[in-house]
Amino acid sequence: MRIILFLLIFISAFSSAQENKTTQMDPYIQSKGKPSVPVRPEDKVKIIHSDEFKKDTKYEGNQYMVGHVQIEHQGSILYADEVILYNDQSLVKAIGNAKLQNADGSVITAHEMEYNGVTQKGVAKKDVVLTDPKQTIKTDILYYDRLANQAYFNTGGTISDAQNVMYTKSATYFLNTKMIDFVGNVKIDNPEYIIEGANIKQNQNTRVAEFFGPTTITNRANSKNRIYTERGTYRMETKEAFLNKNSKIFYNDKILTGDDMYFNNITGFGKATGNVTLDDPIERRYIKGGYGEVFQKKDSAMMTKSPYAVKIMEKDSIYFAAEKILSYQRPDSADIKVKKSFLRAYKKGRIFKSNAQGRADSIAFNETDGIMHMYTQPILWSGEKQVTGDKIEAYFNTTTENIDSLKVIGNALAISKVDSLNLKDEFNQVKGKFMTVYYQNNDIKEARVVGNAQSIVYVDDVDQETKKPERIGITLSTCGIIGALFEERTLQIISCSIGANSDTYPMSKIEPDKRKFSDFNWNTKDRIRKWQDILVDTPNYEEIKYTADNELFNQAQDAIDKEKAKEEAKKPKRVRK
Repeated sequence: MRIILFLLIFISAFSSAQENKTTQMDPYIQSKGKPSVPVRPEDKVKIIHSDEFKKDTKYEGNQYMVGHVQIEHQGSILYADEVILYNDQSLVKAIGNAKLQNADGSVITAHEMEYNGVTQKGVAKKDVVLTDPKQTIKTDILYYDRLANQAYFNTGGTISDAQNVMYTKSATYFLNTKMIDFVGNVKIDNPEYIIEGANIKQNQNTRVAEFFGPTTITNRANSKNRIYTERGTYRMETKEAFLNKNSKIFYNDKILTGDDMYFNNITGFGKATGNVTLDDPIERRYIKGGYGEVFQKKDSAMMTKSPYAVKIMEKDSIYFAAEKILSYQRPDSADIKVKKSFLRAYKKGRIFKSNAQGRADSIAFNETDGIMHMYTQPILWSGEKQVTGDKIEAYFNTTTENIDSLKVIGNALAISKVDSLNLKDEFNQVKGKFMTVYYQNNDIKEARVVGNAQSIVYVDDVDQETKKPERIGITLSTCGIIGALFEERTLQIISCSIGANSDTYPMSKIEPDKRKFSDFNWNTKDRIRKWQDILVDTPNYEEIKYTADNELFNQAQDAIDKEKAKEEAKKPKRVRK
């Protein structure tokens, strides 16, 4: 823009007192009165060439030069077909093929140029082109203010450099800072991206653009990958975006939002803090937290600071929470063109589904195939049933969105409350090395236990007179393989094979400590009862206190003790002589 400087001062050489008439110039450069500052010798210009020098009525009696006009000032040269000198007003006007060539090689061309030496304002009109080492500006009218050291246009134009072409209705260029202030709708066209927005400032030295209104940065290679913000900064050299207001990063059909965000278009790395959400519309899943990172090229993401994820389903969504949640996609081993989606939650992983709730140190979910792995002290509840083991695998039907089955690997233990309507300390139990649990109508229906299988089952029968269930006792079974059927209030052993041993004890003859396995671990304090419970490490519910029904056993023991006492009483007593 320094090339315009000559326009700002060369007219000052024509300040000799003459009786010229007032002429109609551009309102932008108009002033009242005569120049108040005398012309200095160094401000005078030199007329290099003119085919003719005239003064007649053509330009209201003002002097003008015609034909191949060249005027030089401090190394800068103005070329034009005609140059008019309005001496009394310190005005100058160049008409026809106007060209100002600066000593540093920068050039401005236009059909007309005007300048006022008093206001130190100039204007170039019609097909204006300004070029300097950093950029080229094209517009219809370009205004310049020497005092403010800035130029602007408001009739629409383009600003282009080696990499970008900027389209805008209005722009102001600050020569001191090399800052361009775009007002209104702006489009910056780059071979790798397109920036569109309102109210953008760009520094031509630092190559940094600032956004002060709704702005979108769109990737040319994939228009789905884009950035939206209403306040932010973009470093064009490093292609880094810093976003501060109502911002969104769209990548790989996913959407990352947050209060403060960062994204690198070269590496594909992004991060967000505050109210962070990673939305995956295709996978129908979103993750929320206080801090998140995304890796576009690896198609993965991480969320921390109280994160939780929601897998949206038509009938019954699944909720996940942990200290850290990861999501990523990997090619299918059978077909690399097909990608599978995965979700991992650790540490202190929690899940909630209306018919299944669980906890484990780590949870891994294959969203595509519907397979969930629970590692390290997993526990899963379903109704009034609880399953634990070294590892639990849950298999979802991706069509019905329900759990079809569970596999429990190592120290498998399933517990069910005998009667959920009372607080009696009565639980059916089955355990072994491995267990497969089958669901029916969203509830645990059947279990198959393999390896050191054992069961503790409360047995009832229907009283023929009252037609009500009557407690018979408890059956203890040990087998190589157990098949168990969970019914409304009972656990029925339907098969017991390989070294089967099964005995039923009346309630009066089974000791209380034999009614539970040694690793019995019914947990009501940590159980997740509503989805909001996953938002904390544990809901820490008050432990339910169950009442043990040992009356028959105690009565039998009392009777045995009394009989023993009678027998002892019948024995002759020794008398020491």
